[in-house]
Amino acid sequence: MSSQIVLFDAPGPKARRRHTILTIVGLLLAVGILWVVIRKMAEANQLQGYMWSPFVTDPDVWTQYLLPGLWGTLKAAALSVVFAGIFGILFGMARLSSNRWITVPAGVVVEFFRSVPVLLMMVFFYFGYFATSNLVSADTAPLAAVVLALTLYNGSVIAELVRSGVFGLPKGQSEAGLSIGLTPGQVLRSIQLPQALTAMLPALVGQLVVVLKDSALGYVITYPELLNAAKTLGSAYANTVPAYLVAAVIFIVINYLLTRLAATVERRLKRRGGARRTGVGPGVGETEAGPGLPGPVSSRDV
Repeated sequence: MSSQIVLFDAPGPKARRRHTILTIVGLLLAVGILWVVIRKMAEANQLQGYMWSPFVTDPDVWTQYLLPGLWGTLKAAALSVVFAGIFGILFGMARLSSNRWITVPAGVVVEFFRSVPVLLMMVFFYFGYFATSNLVSADTAPLAAVVLALTLYNGSVIAELVRSGVFGLPKGQSEAGLSIGLTPGQVLRSIQLPQALTAMLPALVGQLVVVLKDSALGYVITYPELLNAAKTLGSAYANTVPAYLVAAVIFIVINYLLTRLAATVERRLKRRGGARRTGVGPGVGETEAGPGLPGPVSSRDV
């Protein structure tokens, strides 16, 4: 017999009526705010057709401004995600080490870069190092500063996700690995880390949204990303507000797609976990001999 954990009672008639009223009030407030914004834009002549027509009639708006800016945003985000993933896994494993000479420095690095604002790191890396050194070219310096700042911040977040994911695993996982002769390091690399990464996959995909949005901070150090391209477009066509609005819509669409991707990944992981629990394959605590029955134990089964 399985028991169901109830976190809260089902809402009654009064609660449902109250929720309906609050929903209607919220929708009315949203409509009112939208109406005020549209009216202010109309008063400032920002809704005139000539301001929006270049997005439809002039292909240079896309080929010379928006698409190159979008490519800059995606390039910085992609590089940052790859490097942040490597950084996060390495430092997450370092924080799980039993050696204090590894754990303490790794913890200091992770906590430091989690605390420093991303914009401050971008400005420091660009003006304090890349712009004055010969390590990279002047054209590559903004990209290097953006990627390095995003890597350090998001890599520190991923390191904490790795640590919390491993700590969230059942103790039997590590005990089973140690019982068959594996070292703690081998248990972490072969058993705990793959399971933790699988469990954290939705959170990791969701972190892509943060990386993509934070890449817009490169605007401050003249990195040619989407927000910077929108500013240049607005200056060239005298339609700054429409240019920023179009850039915002592009950001919203991309972030929405990433959010849906995270939801799809989470749903498939839950479906796979449910299939294991319903007998499609042996789950935790089960062997091919049956639940709770002794069976052969190997490193692959663990």
